[in-house]
Amino acid sequence: MIQDAGGPDPARDTRPRESALAETFVLLADTLVDDYDVVDLLDRLVAATIDLLGAAAAGLLLSDPRGNLAVVASSSEESRLLEIFQLQTNEGPCLDCVRTGSAVTSPDLAVERARWPTFVPAALAAGFRSMVAVPLRLRSQTIGGLNMFRGRAEPMSDEDQRLAQALADVATIGILQQRSAQRSSQLSEQLQLALNSRVVVEQAKGVLAERGGTDMDAAFAALRKHARDNNVKLGDVAAAVVRGELDLSASPAYPETS
Repeated sequence: MIQDAGGPDPARDTRPRESALAETFVLLADTLVDDYDVVDLLDRLVAATIDLLGAAAAGLLLSDPRGNLAVVASSSEESRLLEIFQLQTNEGPCLDCVRTGSAVTSPDLAVERARWPTFVPAALAAGFRSMVAVPLRLRSQTIGGLNMFRGRAEPMSDEDQRLAQALADVATIGILQQRSAQRSSQLSEQLQLALNSRVVVEQAKGVLAERGGTDMDAAFAALRKHARDNNVKLGDVAAAVVRGELDLSASPAYPETS
């Protein structure tokens, strides 16, 4: 069942949300240091859209050095599979967003079958009723797209869409940050590292899920918690799990098996 926060309550005091938003921008900015973890940065971006913008789920596509898109972050297994489905069918709002470099919105996916004839049925079957996609872009360069899904047919407010774009812009700057003399080579290295790390993360999720008899989301939560608690890159933790060098069965985020 899709749980949809439905966006912020306009009758609620906005100060807590403003405080959370400021903390999120600080947290994202704090990751922009030498040798930072790109995968963790993008995972934080996806999580922020859930916490601050009332999305039910979110996913992020990123271009590799050859211009091929891949799923690099997702808030749930449903959103990850839906992003993969877009890539497999070469159709969907996030792809349109990356291709045009502009936001793509649909307040009611049920009326968009002509626009995305294969994507819409899959999204509706997953429990999503509306969506917004914003580009990861800097000036004329678009390197990916952030997809946000809601469980209700309703538009995202202009303010929330601007915030989503601002969060995506911070992440884009983080990915593209580098000395100008090394711009091309460092960008390719950063993007390829993110994509390679994500493959290992997915492998580790599968190992933990099978070992603990749990689902992929819980397995990812255990990986992420261990990485952040120990100040280790998510990809390094995943690689250790895949090699059998790390046992996360004692992690608080790892459910006990019956």
